[in-house]
Amino acid sequence: MKSSEFQLTVSKNAIAFVRCWLPDVDVPRAVVQLIHGMAEHSGRYERLALALTSAGYAVYAQDLPGHGRTARAPDELGHFSEHAGWRLALQSMRCLQRELGEWHAGAPQFMFGHSMGSFLLQDYLSRHAHDLRGAVLSAGTADPGPLRAIGLALLKAEALWRGDDEPSALADHLTFRSYNRRFAPTRTAFDWLSRDAAEVDRYVADPHCGFRCTTGLWVQLLEAIGRLDARRAARVPKRLSLLAIAGDADPVCGGRKGPLSLQRRYTDAGLTDVSARSYPAARHELLNDQCRDEVTADLMAWLDQRVAAG
Repeated sequence: MKSSEFQLTVSKNAIAFVRCWLPDVDVPRAVVQLIHGMAEHSGRYERLALALTSAGYAVYAQDLPGHGRTARAPDELGHFSEHAGWRLALQSMRCLQRELGEWHAGAPQFMFGHSMGSFLLQDYLSRHAHDLRGAVLSAGTADPGPLRAIGLALLKAEALWRGDDEPSALADHLTFRSYNRRFAPTRTAFDWLSRDAAEVDRYVADPHCGFRCTTGLWVQLLEAIGRLDARRAARVPKRLSLLAIAGDADPVCGGRKGPLSLQRRYTDAGLTDVSARSYPAARHELLNDQCRDEVTADLMAWLDQRVAAG
């Protein structure tokens, strides 16, 4: 296995930091592009990447705007952009995917999106899925419920009051703190992420994790989720293979309800290869929970079957 890091030019004023893991073969079986979640970074997916490269897959993972090493300074963490940040995140995904199509011409391309990355990926699929073989949506949902609209209204008011580039204590209270209360008594503020205490501790100790995101980022996220309706899903190519996964105890997507809602959404849109899977008692980060080996094996089996089918 060979690993490397590089910067990708996204626009005149924006770059994306990218990690790459390549298998020890001349031609990979397929290419997997990983899209991380909010308040984390691409380096946290190395364990999955190593498992995939051992099976012959090339893996690439970028740090989204305002995250990881794409952020140019600590005070940029948690803020997409002054203008059209969601669009910039989609653009960075597209720029990398285009490069991968050239570097690995002929290899099937897959995308994996976790949490916020799953919502970015849903939006992306409605625009650019024509050259993708399949996609995996982790910890996402097609049914955010009425709290999305309520939270959006509150955060828009906060943006008018404090500006959209300040870290939002309100959003943190409505989401992360609320999620954690479901697992009381808790040991840390992030017990909702995983049942594995060591993994939670790694997250807490990582300076590129757990930061508060700005009101502007939250507003753009909630607005985008509101646009992910049946009409958007209908734009996705019917031949695309799709897998939705989550932990049964994941407070972000409503546990198993999240994958099942996505399965219904894309099946109703006419996709013929859509499946959903949930994992008993698992929390938000399946790849860092006690069931991670099972989840990784399931992901690899799903990929293997689609690559073999052509």
